[in-house]
Amino acid sequence: MESKCAECAMRKKAEANPKAFMSRIWKWHTTWCPGWKAYQKSLKEQST
Repeated sequence: MESKCAECAMRKKAEANPKAFMSRIWKWHTTWCPGWKAYQKSLKEQST
């Protein structure tokens, strides 16, 4: 099952312009989002 985080428009905009206000909101969002944490865990598992 693929995460929606992989195709998230907000994430793509934040990565494209890391100094933008929206990027700071994205960074804050990733500190508590359970979907983002699961996505990161799945990426880590795929790389090992």
